[in-house]
Amino acid sequence: MIGLKVFLHEACGKSMEQINQAADTKLAKSVGTIALALIGGGLLTLMIETNSQLAQTSSPMFASWVAHGVGAAVALVMMWLVLQRSKTPRQSEENQAHTSQTAKVPILFYLGGIPGAFTVILAATAINGGLTLSATISLGLVGQIVFGMVADHFGLLRTRQRQIGGSDLLIVALVLLGSVLILFG
Repeated sequence: MIGLKVFLHEACGKSMEQINQAADTKLAKSVGTIALALIGGGLLTLMIETNSQLAQTSSPMFASWVAHGVGAAVALVMMWLVLQRSKTPRQSEENQAHTSQTAKVPILFYLGGIPGAFTVILAATAINGGLTLSATISLGLVGQIVFGMVADHFGLLRTRQRQIGGSDLLIVALVLLGSVLILFG
């Protein structure tokens, strides 16, 4: 990091104070984003476990319906609360700009609940089929990483296109090895 700062100082003519401030801002944003991802992963694990328990007493399909019904109800309440909070004349212009951006979103992107429903059904079936919660989550993580890399490589779903390298394959191998250790350890 120090070498990069010196390079930016010399190449761009930025003061070290400007470079440090930019680095601190980026680090703060990164830490916040990482924290959100970790919280999301914990909530996903909680969701999968509670849905698996429900599926055990009913069916994976019913558990998926309940999960998405409750999720929709919570989302509607949250959306209503946000709209109530943001009712100011100044924000109406911002809302109009947001609405015009929303109109440009392809219809396919509104169908994210479909893989979500299958996630609930498949995870509940895997856990009730004998896998532990941690094994199901770790194997799901391998699937997410592999799909993410394929999406990145081909630029699917408007992701930024990038080449898959050796370090990417090493990551998959290490996470897979960890999954095997969780599964059989």
